[in-house]
Amino acid sequence: MILVKKVFISLSFVACWLLISSWGFLVHKTVQQLAIYELPKTIRPFFYQHKDKLVYDAPRPDIRRNKDSTEATKHFIDLEMFGANAANDMPMDWNEAVKKYTKDSLLKYGYVPYYVIYIKGKLTEAFKAQNKDSILFYASDLGHYISDANVPLHTTENYDGQLTNQKGIHSLWESMIPEIEITHYYLYSKHKATYLKQPEQAIWAAVRTAAALVPEMLAKEKELSLQFTDAQKYRVQIRRGKEYKSYTSDFAKAYSISLKSSINDQLLSSANLIADFYYTAWVDAGKPNLDELHKTLNHTDRKAMKQEQKIFKKNALISSDILIAKKSSTTESF
Repeated sequence: MILVKKVFISLSFVACWLLISSWGFLVHKTVQQLAIYELPKTIRPFFYQHKDKLVYDAPRPDIRRNKDSTEATKHFIDLEMFGANAANDMPMDWNEAVKKYTKDSLLKYGYVPYYVIYIKGKLTEAFKAQNKDSILFYASDLGHYISDANVPLHTTENYDGQLTNQKGIHSLWESMIPEIEITHYYLYSKHKATYLKQPEQAIWAAVRTAAALVPEMLAKEKELSLQFTDAQKYRVQIRRGKEYKSYTSDFAKAYSISLKSSINDQLLSSANLIADFYYTAWVDAGKPNLDELHKTLNHTDRKAMKQEQKIFKKNALISSDILIAKKSSTTESF
């Protein structure tokens, strides 16, 4: 039984939240592209040919939040609201969770792992129907929600440090730091798409891993703050006539160092799991031949795909100007 009510959020903060929520366009687009390189050769050409669209649409669920009032809680789960050990105690099956907590509670306090499984089912159906547009639509959305499940502050009621006087830490961790540091990130993973016999367990494992990072995230910010004055730690911006306080680049860089590779690790974990879910949905659909859904890659395209694969393995996507998200990141703000 849920005992704690959600903290009231001011309208001004909601507006800010819509601007900064989720991994940020840069990372959502990045993990979408990385996942394609991890797919097996049987389905990689299809996803490669539609890479630009998949990457472009990766942030779409966040954009939907502006018009769809039901969208927000699909992106997170406030574990504390479901009990002290909810990460381990919550049923993995949606219907069982509804019986235990009620649908209203899940819709209110977040249900991202359950929604990932729902969208995975829609992608499987799209593969079975061999509907190209539906495959691309659900693949893009699925990648987004999987990525969100890998973000630590998407697993807690204290989603922006507002309960510990650390407001703004959400965008600091998942948007500002990656924007600053991504050129130093390792964007290659040896992971190959793997069939998930129990996808529910896979997404819940990701949620538990993300949740376990929360205490250190908060503690490191508190610890580092002792070394900065307010003027050194924060910058003030005016948005739509209202004043907002956010972290400085100097603090962000220092915080990134204190967290070591954890943000980079979660980025790669997101890409790995996206690839696994794509492959699993395709296998569960009966391994349909996707060649009929796209133009056969000509010699030049196949050569380019192989070359990109090599560049990916050398961790040179950015230096080779192939990472699509980085090409457009200068026009998008976190």
